[in-house]
Amino acid sequence: MKDKIFGVLQRVGRSFMLPIAILPVAGLLLGIGGSFTNETMLKTYGLWGFMGPGSIFYAVFEVMKAAGDIVFANLPILFAMGVAIGMAKKEKEVAALAASIAFFIMHASISAMITIHGGAENMLSGAVTSVVGITSLQMGVFGGILVGLGVAALHNRFYRIQLPQVLSFFGGTRFVPIISALVYTLVGILMFYLWPPIQRGIYAVGDVVLNSGYVGTWVYGLMERLLIPFGLHHVFYLPFWQTAVGGTLEVGGQIVEGAQNIFFAQLADPSVERFAVSATRFMSGKFPLMIFGLPGAALAMYQTARTDKKKTVGGLLLSAALTSMLTGITEPLEFTFLFVAPLLYILHCIFAGLAYMLMHVFGVGVGMTFSGGLIDMFLFGVLQGNAKTNWIWIVIVGIGYFFVYYFLFSLLIRKLDLKTPGRDEGEEVKLYRRSDVEAKEGKNKAGTAHKEQGEAEMQEISRLICEGLGGKENISDVDCCATRLRCTVKDSNRVDDQKLKATGASGVIHKGNGVQVIYGPRVTVIKSDLEEYLDTL
Repeated sequence: MKDKIFGVLQRVGRSFMLPIAILPVAGLLLGIGGSFTNETMLKTYGLWGFMGPGSIFYAVFEVMKAAGDIVFANLPILFAMGVAIGMAKKEKEVAALAASIAFFIMHASISAMITIHGGAENMLSGAVTSVVGITSLQMGVFGGILVGLGVAALHNRFYRIQLPQVLSFFGGTRFVPIISALVYTLVGILMFYLWPPIQRGIYAVGDVVLNSGYVGTWVYGLMERLLIPFGLHHVFYLPFWQTAVGGTLEVGGQIVEGAQNIFFAQLADPSVERFAVSATRFMSGKFPLMIFGLPGAALAMYQTARTDKKKTVGGLLLSAALTSMLTGITEPLEFTFLFVAPLLYILHCIFAGLAYMLMHVFGVGVGMTFSGGLIDMFLFGVLQGNAKTNWIWIVIVGIGYFFVYYFLFSLLIRKLDLKTPGRDEGEEVKLYRRSDVEAKEGKNKAGTAHKEQGEAEMQEISRLICEGLGGKENISDVDCCATRLRCTVKDSNRVDDQKLKATGASGVIHKGNGVQVIYGPRVTVIKSDLEEYLDTL
């Protein structure tokens, strides 16, 4: 039972990645647009004269701001479609269409029920909002996830259904939008009665979290890192970022739920003088870790490597450290010491919680889209001004984190003889395949012959992955998140970890029939190649 629950949670977690993936682009547009249309920022940097209202620059940045803002304003329907796509096993485009139809119908049904019962003024204060132009209950992304999961379940059950001859036209995939529409008409009616008490419960949980002070922030940061090895961190942090569990706040006359939604609503509001730390406490703690702490750990692993392997180790760790600093993707570094030195990872989790707590203590109001790298820090911290964000404390605390990680990791690696990269005499030093490293260094040469060689290499890797997972007949589902190939197999005993690691994986995680193979940021390409290879068998 536990393995089954884990498998479901793993699929739910990875399905969140599709709608979340658009947030960095939307945040970039909103961050740049909001910054360069902000009167205080323009005047502070002496740009008001030629970039103020009426200029072509101001018009362009206003458009960028609007383009980014519309994504955050419509996250519920994006989650409905994204979760349905992620959870559907086949014919994913049909699931997306059915989810959008179900989303509209559910909220339209709720709207009708609100009208029947006397209108929005008779509802709980703050419970009613506009959802894609429909007056409905304030369900946030919970509403989208409810639609996505339900439609996916209906889709997987009915997309191959065969109806009697007279109704055969409506069978198969055509039946999915039909049954989804009917089901979510009823769901909308039920939600009118069920959601208000659920909403009050969510508000109560949010109040407990928000009133737990610095200790609660530390626990949040600790848990967010602890769940990464299991691939369940998306399931954990998403309610804080996107629902009332992470707090509610009135911004521009509208009640906004969820820490990330609050931050970006404030970012788009020129009247906001200081970002709410009550919201950013669930985000800003990543910056000292990603930009300073983990690079310090990388330097410690480099310094403690064998002299004859330092050159190789240095190239790989430098690449992983820069990835962490710029983009906030940390798994290449974290999994480097998680599997060989779990003690270091436990300490890393403890310091992660402390980083979140310190950012809360010092009132840092820097939000983020997806990661805690330099790009987000510059857009949502530096450009917004220190008076609005207190971003300077990220640097102050971060420098301390760099030295703490460096000296603590160095000491423990040497004292306990931990086998981090380059310390084992017979070990192959590897975070990625060699072709990945050469591509980053610009050593790959163009040409048809090289292209054919690259395709042959990827096909060979796909073949090895297939064999490592026990063959095509043993693979029931293939997907990926930002850094991991996530597979469901029929018989976990047939999985060959060594063969999977031979494809360049930095680790393999088993839980029941769920298998996660860690490759890093290029996993989407590996997944596509694997799917194409499986289709040829």
